[in-house]
Amino acid sequence: MLPSKLGRFASGLQGRARAPVSGAARGGLRRAAGCPQRALSLRRSACAGALLRRAAPRQSSTRPSSQTTVDPDEVRRFQSLAGKWWDEQGEFAALHAMNDLRVPFIRDNLLNVHGARHPGKPLAGLRLLDVGCGGGLLSEPLGRLGAHVLGIDPVSDSIHTAQLHASYDPDLCDSVSYRACTLEELSAEEEEEEEGSGHFDAIVASEVVEHLADLETFAFCCSHMLKPGGSLFVTTINKTNLSYALGIVVAEQLLRIVPSGTHDWEKFISPVELERLLESNGFSVQSVQGMLYNPASGAWSWTNSAAINYALHAVKLRDDPRRDPAEEDRGAAAHSSAPRD
Repeated sequence: MLPSKLGRFASGLQGRARAPVSGAARGGLRRAAGCPQRALSLRRSACAGALLRRAAPRQSSTRPSSQTTVDPDEVRRFQSLAGKWWDEQGEFAALHAMNDLRVPFIRDNLLNVHGARHPGKPLAGLRLLDVGCGGGLLSEPLGRLGAHVLGIDPVSDSIHTAQLHASYDPDLCDSVSYRACTLEELSAEEEEEEEGSGHFDAIVASEVVEHLADLETFAFCCSHMLKPGGSLFVTTINKTNLSYALGIVVAEQLLRIVPSGTHDWEKFISPVELERLLESNGFSVQSVQGMLYNPASGAWSWTNSAAINYALHAVKLRDDPRRDPAEEDRGAAAHSSAPRD
């Protein structure tokens, strides 16, 4: 009875909540959002580049920079849950159910960008990075769609759980792999191996950004790791009074849908703030869609309001707006002053 009443209560509040920011309004934000200037050494790692970026003032957030995406408290919390990822009735039941929305969301948007590739394996030939993959709940279904998926997570026990579970399905042997590392570590390794940037067709960070220590480093590394025109998919929780009431008080303290202490409301981020952050790192946000969880049915559905949960799709611009105009001017001046035959 209690879950049923809370489900109706959530739907009622959701209906009264403000709808997500429109495309026109987001366009205004894109014009208003500034792009920090910086000159990057080719020999520096992506994280060193992020440090240079953070030296410039930024209007989109007062969020402090910690130079790493990893929060040690979050690592300890998920370490204690590392063996429970594949219990569909346990602490991660809501994430299992979320696959009904997030897998088609990722698939359909990638098909819109790249087109159909292979019958039965629509994502064949695409290379995806699943950031904060946990036990592989999202990596596996994306691999079954034909994508080559690399799942990374700083919790080594979660990676072991993911590897063990994937080993039971021979079809995943060649399509899904896992590594215990952070996004910034992988970014630095990729840059050392090959000059330039852009190795993945898409990056997925589902229910991850609300657990990170530094979103600036996250956004910068995602841009560095993506090919031009590549997609970034994020699902997360909005920073509203409603998200606190339902996402923490109800979900954690009353219904115990997720373990108490799983979320910190101060780490939640609104679609507007996330869009500003991404666009200052060379992305164009394509869509923001609200999501609603019904604790009575255990199912997710799309909604017009992003007041609680939402999914975002952004594309890395092919012409990187972060290039330093001063460097370009000096290059143009040098070219114009060169002797001509």
